[in-house]
Amino acid sequence: MKVKVLKTEKDYNIACERVYQLISSTEKAIEPDSPEGEEMELLSLLIEKYEHERYRMEAPTPIEAIKFRMEQMELKQVDVAPLFGGKTRVSEVLNGKRSLTLKMIVLLHRYLGIPLESLISSSKHIKLEDDKKERLLKVPSIKSFLKRGKTAIL
Repeated sequence: MKVKVLKTEKDYNIACERVYQLISSTEKAIEPDSPEGEEMELLSLLIEKYEHERYRMEAPTPIEAIKFRMEQMELKQVDVAPLFGGKTRVSEVLNGKRSLTLKMIVLLHRYLGIPLESLISSSKHIKLEDDKKERLLKVPSIKSFLKRGKTAIL
């Protein structure tokens, strides 16, 4: 197969099929330095890039992340209550009536292994006032940093 940048769904499907063929064509493992190994690695990178560009998944909200981890670990609200400061507080947080505190975030990360990014990801309601944002954007290094990251802040 001629390996090329995946631009269409058809290209993507052909690449996925080829990876499947490579994986299932032999009983022994494919050596990374072999021609098949090189082809599979390159196709995998192209497939990953295509999926990342076309099938972006939204990150879960902190509440979704907590509930997911609780389900994974087969935990009930009463089990995690100490991390929130009590049974009432855990209920309020999981029902969206109370925000997570910094202490809760740290404890959830430490004891349940929930990534910090997942626990703070929905902080979109925290905004900088327009006049302060304008002042920040006048600082060349900050403006350059934000443009490089292609953030939605600008």
